[in-house]
Amino acid sequence: MSPIVASSGHSQGPSRVHKPWLIAHRGASAYAPENTVPALRLAAEQGADFVEFDLQLTKDRQIVLLHDTSLERTTDVEAVFPDRFRSTGDGAQATRRWMLADFTLVEVRRLDAGVWFDEKFRGTRIPTFGETIDAMRGRSGLFIEIKSPELYEGIERLILNELEAKGLARPGADPRTPVLLQSFSESSLRIFAATLGTKLPIHFLVGARDAAPWLTTEGLTKLKTFATGISPEKVIVAQQPEAMARARQMGLLVTPYTFRASAVTGYPDVRAEMAHYLQNLGVDGVITDNPDQMPPAQTLR
Repeated sequence: MSPIVASSGHSQGPSRVHKPWLIAHRGASAYAPENTVPALRLAAEQGADFVEFDLQLTKDRQIVLLHDTSLERTTDVEAVFPDRFRSTGDGAQATRRWMLADFTLVEVRRLDAGVWFDEKFRGTRIPTFGETIDAMRGRSGLFIEIKSPELYEGIERLILNELEAKGLARPGADPRTPVLLQSFSESSLRIFAATLGTKLPIHFLVGARDAAPWLTTEGLTKLKTFATGISPEKVIVAQQPEAMARARQMGLLVTPYTFRASAVTGYPDVRAEMAHYLQNLGVDGVITDNPDQMPPAQTLR
């Protein structure tokens, strides 16, 4: 496996981190509740080079780990705060959502973020960004997704401030804990790259529905003005191998999402699927719920 090299004016990561990257999606989320310390630590134990997690803000602007903008899917918020929902729609079509932005950190800490997944995780809490850094420092890299940044003005600066406070705001600051930023939001990533001037590596997340404008030479050239890599939905890599090859030729790293043992089509298992993308399609890493299923390095030639 070859070392990561710098390009695009940003560091691609400390020299100790080698391709292909094994990136654990919301931690080892097939085996533990997503975006929690138990899932992140398990991912590191399973060999993840990076743990990927999502950041959002509470009502009092504290940075916490959560994928959805609301709390009901992954916590017991409906039982703890039964009347604190927002309702959309009418009658039988009405939807109740307990939005993170309506709760302070003290309130969020009252919620159980583990029992929904399995009784053995009862008592697991939503961690803050700072707590996550402390829990994972020296165990793995941090593959940080800024979730729905349009809802949280100034979240980019808050994230960099926290990284600065922890001594991780510059590439290579702690070779044991490399940091990468990613988002589906071009404007948020431009804030990091241009307005705030970070030199940390940045990946642009791209879903299949929105990919076409970014896969042309012009689109990739534009992408390179604010990012050092692309994290495409995996179907893009399979259907547009020429575009992905062009991205790599331009110095952009390619780390597709999401490989799941529970959702494999056309392969014997998720290990075989990841092996195909790594060996035959030449991606630089994989984002997976199942880090323990990464193909052995010696098989990837």
